[in-house]
Amino acid sequence: MTTRLPDFEALAIFARIVELGSFSAAARALGLSRPTVSKAIARLEQSTGTFVFNRTSRQLALTETGHRILANAVRLLGEGEAAEAELRKAVLHPHGLLRITAPISFGLNHVAPLLPDFLTRFPDISLSMTYTDDQLDLIAGGFDIAIRIATHASSSLRGLRLCRIPLLLVATPFYLDQHGRPAHPRELKQHQGFLYTSTQGGNFWRVSHEDDMLQIEPPKPRFSGNNAEAFLPSLLAGHGIGLFPEFMISTDLRAGRLEQVLPQWQFPDTELCLLTPPGRSHPARVATFLDQIGEALRLTPWRHSEDTHQKGG
Repeated sequence: MTTRLPDFEALAIFARIVELGSFSAAARALGLSRPTVSKAIARLEQSTGTFVFNRTSRQLALTETGHRILANAVRLLGEGEAAEAELRKAVLHPHGLLRITAPISFGLNHVAPLLPDFLTRFPDISLSMTYTDDQLDLIAGGFDIAIRIATHASSSLRGLRLCRIPLLLVATPFYLDQHGRPAHPRELKQHQGFLYTSTQGGNFWRVSHEDDMLQIEPPKPRFSGNNAEAFLPSLLAGHGIGLFPEFMISTDLRAGRLEQVLPQWQFPDTELCLLTPPGRSHPARVATFLDQIGEALRLTPWRHSEDTHQKGG
């Protein structure tokens, strides 16, 4: 035995007809044709087995059955309108819990400072931040947004690319004075450096210069780890040459604490992206974060900061 759903549309149209006094007025108010309204009432009468309007009267009049069901029909119409209004509010008004994952250092140093203003501007949004250098599965983890720094974003996710981030080879002037300034990328294997273990391809580096592209051995790792910010004290103490994203070492470069090595050679850029699970549209809280925080990060604030250390990773 199949259970048929009540004809909510017909009941709502019935309530509107009674409210406005005629089939034609209800049709105009609902944006429906007069035949569509008539067919809805015919369905209602067929399903109940009785008439709801007195067809013999010049004016619209309710039958006894019509009077009995009117209160419930009005209540259903009101509840339906309230449900639609709440749905529109949920779609248009930013509210609810927003779950985000971000790289540890970049998240703490460049995303976290933007969040107080975001929370002030959108008081009905709550945040749950997971800081990790691991690329977590958004769908399995229930995340709304992933802030990623990667060469290639996952094709299975929706991505908002904010900017390209150069990778720069740097060392302290002290280290270079002591160990020499490499004149060619192949000389890097004679130096000591740092190995970031959270990315693939650590055995070789690709570098290019005009039409020349090489695959070279990186400096021998004196210090390896899964968070690049942990290398910075040792880098600044002169313990090797390192390849770092621009946002992590820009302040030290401007201050002269670091020097770019082989500046005429380019390493592949990375990209700063905001990724979301696949889907047709974003809830208002997600769209708001993408717009507000995305725009702030697109301006690459680390290129303009005068703080002593503005690091991320």
